[in-house]
Amino acid sequence: MTLTLRAPDAGLFAPFGAFIDAPERVGVRRMYSDWLAAVPGLALQFHTNRVAASALPLAIDRVERHPHAAQVFLPLDVHRYIVTVMAADAAGAPDPATALAFLLPPTLGVVYRAGVWHAGITVLDREASFGVMMWRGAADDDVFAAISPVRVVAPAAGDPPGGSHG
Repeated sequence: MTLTLRAPDAGLFAPFGAFIDAPERVGVRRMYSDWLAAVPGLALQFHTNRVAASALPLAIDRVERHPHAAQVFLPLDVHRYIVTVMAADAAGAPDPATALAFLLPPTLGVVYRAGVWHAGITVLDREASFGVMMWRGAADDDVFAAISPVRVVAPAAGDPPGGSHG
């Protein structure tokens, strides 16, 4: 299966989470606190990370999910990055046939809903750093699954971003 990178589309991404963006005007606040509601028995953790650069096309053969809490990524020093998500099948396993890949600029963060299957954060062009926040403390905070490889490619020259085909 091959996925063509999409431009950020909040409506299309909504079942999986939200994009975090800055307000257009001074004095306006955008609230994302609902995404970080307390999870009994878990502790809110915040860390920074550094991610090695990747190049297109990508082959994704492993995804992860965090069943108890949303996970937030805020770009600190990023050029462009890719967010790849997919729905779960009836048994709760990742369903690569539903996968979507979005190419995000450094001005957008992302929050994944609890339990959403996603690839690890992937950056293009150069190493990058993110701030990451989520509730942790359960034995199964991080669940990983192997999948049939999904190839992620850039849109063809002159084509608008978006689309997938199997």
